Amino acid sequence: MNSAISLDEEVRLYSTNSEREKFTTLATLFGIITALDYLERAYVRDSITAAEYSPACTRLLSQYKTMLKLVGSDVPSIEEFMKRYRMDHPAALHRLQVGVPATVEHSSEAGPETGKWIAKTTQDFITFMDGLKLRMRAKDQLHPLLQELVTGYARFKGSKDWEGRSRMVSWLITLNGMKASEVLTEEQARQLAFDVDHAYAEFFRSLGGEKNDVS
Repeated sequence: MNSAISLDEEVRLYSTNSEREKFTTLATLFGIITALDYLERAYVRDSITAAEYSPACTRLLSQYKTMLKLVGSDVPSIEEFMKRYRMDHPAALHRLQVGVPATVEHSSEAGPETGKWIAKTTQDFITFMDGLKLRMRAKDQLHPLLQELVTGYARFKGSKDWEGRSRMVSWLITLNGMKASEVLTEEQARQLAFDVDHAYAEFFRSLGGEKNDVS
C-alpha cells in the first residue's frame, strides 16, 4: 500500500529496444501525417506556391510509404491509425488516399497520365534514397525498389541518353549478380546513393523541357 506512484516519475512507453523502435516509427508516421495536413492547408490558402508545394508533398508521400512498410501490422489501415491517435486531418487523409500531389491530381497542362508518371517516378526516387538512408543494404531489399525506379524512369523520352539511367542500369546488373542475402559494402552503398542522387537531379532538370513526355 505504501508503493504509491510518484507524480514526478517519468512514464516510459517501452521497456525494450524493439518497443522503443516501434514507438519511434509510429511517432514519425504521426509527424508525417501532421506535416502533410499543414502543407495541404497552406497550398489551398495560397500561402505557398505550386513550385514549393509539389516537391514537398511528393517527399512526404514517399516517406509515408516507407514508414508504412516499417510499421507493418501495427497499422492495419491509415484510417484506423488516425482514429486511434485522434488525428483530425481530413486534408492529409485525402492526399494519402489519392497518392499524388494536388498539382498532379488536377493537372491539365501535361495531361493526367504524364503528370501521374512524373509524380510516380519522383516518389520512386525518394523511396529508394530513403531506403539507403535507413541502411537497406541487402539485394532482396534494394533490387525491387531499383527495378521499379528504372522501369518508370525509362518511360520518359530521351532517358536512354541520360547518364543517370546508364548508372542505375549498371547497379541493377550488379544486384542481379548477387544472392538475395548478400549485402552491399558501405563503399558501394555510398556510391549507389551518389549515382541515384545524380540521376534524380538529371530527371528534374529534364522536366522543364520536352523530355517530360512519356513514351
